[in-house]
Amino acid sequence: MATIYFSSPIMSKNKKVSAVVGKRDTLLAVAKENNVKIPFECQDGECGSCLIKVTHLDGDHIKGVMLTDKEREVLKSIGKLSKQEEERANVKDLPPSFRLACQTVVTDEDLLVQFTGEPGGA
Repeated sequence: MATIYFSSPIMSKNKKVSAVVGKRDTLLAVAKENNVKIPFECQDGECGSCLIKVTHLDGDHIKGVMLTDKEREVLKSIGKLSKQEEERANVKDLPPSFRLACQTVVTDEDLLVQFTGEPGGA
């Protein structure tokens, strides 16, 4: 089980949910199941509307799923993937802070997921 905390200025308070890891759900799917309104359009990693900021709460034991090629290109095109973070992702298999909720698969770690409520805002 993973514990995910969703936080946004459009929510009256943060929402804590438990996610089953073996289902291979994305953060967007978990959000939708729990009535968390992360904006989205394509759900295919091409538009960037479901941009989120992810904080790993398990310290140095980050297990985040790596970027898809689509996600990498979108994050670079909107200025949310620095060269340093891209290199860290490629060399050390450490995911960047900004992700697309439709592409980020839930793993067995606790996360804080922040979003503005505006498409493409995080």
